[in-house]
Amino acid sequence: MGLLSGEALAPLAVAVAIFLLLVDLMHKRPRWAARYPPGPVGIPGLGNLLQVDFRGIPNCFRQLRRRYGDVFSLQLAWTPVVVLNGPAVIREALVTYGEDTADRPPAHTLEPLGFGPHAQGVVMARYGPAWREQRRFSVSTLRNFGLGKKSLEQWVTEEATCLCAAFADHAGCPFSPSMLLNKAVCNVIASLTHGCRFEYDDHRLTRLMDLTQTILKESTGNLPQVLNVIPILLRIPGLVDKVFRGQKAFMALLDELVTEHRMTRDPAQPPRDLTDAFLDQVEKAKGNPESSFNDDNLRLVVTDLFAAGMVTTSITLSWALLLMILHPDVQRRVQQEIDEVIGPARRPEMGDQARMPYTTAVVHEVQRFADIIPLGVPHQTSRDIEVQGFLIPKGTVLFTNLSSVLKDEAVWEKPFRFHPGHFLDAQGRFVKQEAFMPFSAGRRACLGEPLARMELFLFFTCLLQRFSFSVPVGQPRPSDQGAPATLVTPAPYQLCAVAR
Repeated sequence: MGLLSGEALAPLAVAVAIFLLLVDLMHKRPRWAARYPPGPVGIPGLGNLLQVDFRGIPNCFRQLRRRYGDVFSLQLAWTPVVVLNGPAVIREALVTYGEDTADRPPAHTLEPLGFGPHAQGVVMARYGPAWREQRRFSVSTLRNFGLGKKSLEQWVTEEATCLCAAFADHAGCPFSPSMLLNKAVCNVIASLTHGCRFEYDDHRLTRLMDLTQTILKESTGNLPQVLNVIPILLRIPGLVDKVFRGQKAFMALLDELVTEHRMTRDPAQPPRDLTDAFLDQVEKAKGNPESSFNDDNLRLVVTDLFAAGMVTTSITLSWALLLMILHPDVQRRVQQEIDEVIGPARRPEMGDQARMPYTTAVVHEVQRFADIIPLGVPHQTSRDIEVQGFLIPKGTVLFTNLSSVLKDEAVWEKPFRFHPGHFLDAQGRFVKQEAFMPFSAGRRACLGEPLARMELFLFFTCLLQRFSFSVPVGQPRPSDQGAPATLVTPAPYQLCAVAR
């Protein structure tokens, strides 16, 4: 009986195998087109998934670039991907073909969290009227609540004062600065999105920080990438709750803050913050099914701004302090410039930046060297384009290898070393480099770039004005090699902050 069953199933198994092979060949068809970028040969069904080290993307792509050139292709399961390398290539794709490369690929792993056709936030939203509406709203609202104005600058400097007080509480003893940096930057975002700040011992702030660390761990490795390109796996019962537990809890906590906000909001008064301003737009959009202003999108826009605005800036500041304890000569030169331009007592201001070329160069070099988002955020072509002579078909996912720009050996004198001289001319004047692209480029460049620049300069100068930082006595010298992941963070370290 078992033999008969096996014989009966054999034709079915062959038919299924042939069907899957034909589907696989269909998805690989673009790779056979003339002038399609070269790339490694994959295996049926999985493509190059097993050949890409998602924990060590920069090194993996560096090796592939040496073999296949600045524009090469991958096949991740049935998803065609083209990887763009080097400043000229990435600028051509994102700026010259800005309209055609502004789309995002479907983010299947975000759909169980509430991101979908009618609610996509602002970071991962598909390119179109809804994204343009939310981008325009976010930029104008942030500007209305102080971005580029003295009011927001005062918020940041006041938060920097609170941060310095928290550092001083350690009385020169060893501690890890990462959590305090996270809390300070979180408060700047909270002031914009919720019109408030948290005390550093507030349990909700601590919970937000813990969940942020969980999310960073959830986003690393191959599993999230595999789930995104083989979304049928997301239907496995219980998998989403297990793999994305931190992300769901993070959004639930932000939902609580939005709910509290609704209860205290007075529609007759001017909006207090971005959440109020969004709720005003929701009221105006009632009865308009085409509008992207709805309750679902509110939670996602707030989540995008909160998570993206907080994590990247705090990680960069953590890198900045690590590099200062590893390069005390650079730290002393920054402090000398602070003493000459600002003095020991006055709070730093953005107006000081123009007279502080060395400090400005150091902040830029921290961003270049740290290279915390090596792949940026994926793009997708909305029509056929030609880059460096290669034809990239409509619907192709683009990985912009920002690490290849920030560490380009043809541009930077010492690409793999921390060297502030990259941003200084022979007379010691600050020089902006065209290959400095940590915020990406084109239509989908980071909308929080002006805020991030302000925070990095003000927090960094406030801390170095007040403290000298060093490696704790008896502890080994920390590594300047980051932990490879979607976001590259410094390996855990401690420092001593001694009042100047």
